[in-house]
Amino acid sequence: MDQQLFVFVTVAEKKNFSRAAEELHMTQPAVSQYIRTLEQTIGTKLLDRNNKYVRLNKAGEIVYHHAKEILGLYTKMHDLVDDLTNKTSGSVSIGASYTVGEYVLPHIIAVMHKRYPLIHPSIMIGNSKDIAELVKKHQLDVGIIEGELQDKQLTIEPFATDFMYIIASANREWSEEISISQLEEETWIVREEGSGTRAATERMFQTFGIKPQRKLEFGSTQLIKESVEEGLGITLLSDSAIRKEHSMGLLKIVQVRELPVTREFSTVLSSPFQTKALQVFLDLVRKK
Repeated sequence: MDQQLFVFVTVAEKKNFSRAAEELHMTQPAVSQYIRTLEQTIGTKLLDRNNKYVRLNKAGEIVYHHAKEILGLYTKMHDLVDDLTNKTSGSVSIGASYTVGEYVLPHIIAVMHKRYPLIHPSIMIGNSKDIAELVKKHQLDVGIIEGELQDKQLTIEPFATDFMYIIASANREWSEEISISQLEEETWIVREEGSGTRAATERMFQTFGIKPQRKLEFGSTQLIKESVEEGLGITLLSDSAIRKEHSMGLLKIVQVRELPVTREFSTVLSSPFQTKALQVFLDLVRKK
């Protein structure tokens, strides 16, 4: 059954039997037979197909959703059993929010690769809310997120404090020190809903009672930095995210009396069982 599910997931994601067969190093008739057998087992068609496309029908969407979770648990089971007799090795799937994933995680992965070359990490970057949901569905072994999160189905452990500052173009002149309320008339560039950085920004607005009239919403920290550098507006970002541009004189930290804003970086887990590879990764994160 696990092979049938694996073939089915591959076809669903490739949206084409030929591409799926190539990915799986199988013949197209063999792929088709796996799909027919799975459909017979489930008792209904799972894919709508013609000469132009292959796509999931309603039943297929249900099976795909659960197949991803089942395959994730199956892989984790094998890794746990393998850990009993072998050296620290294997895969670890990591989900990280943008700030952590792009500016903190690479250093941790580099240390892990040097010390434990048999561990093979796969990394997905997304906003904090999406990463937490994928961990809950067992599609990721661990998540690393920013900001607050409460979920009784997850184990959430802070491991570092992040400091956030208001950032502006280096070409913009500011007074030596101002208050946040003085910035209400500025154009604010913010991240999308679900982002930990967006949550911290909205919390700052609420705490200091300001309601910016002009806000631009971008889904990328890098895009926000480049827009601020060009003078499009100001933003609130992590010190980790702007360290390089600040040292190069491209971005400026606005001296605001009420700042920095602080938040926590946290690990997110859903299973009490951890492979050695995951334990190694978590130990490195905690020592960061």
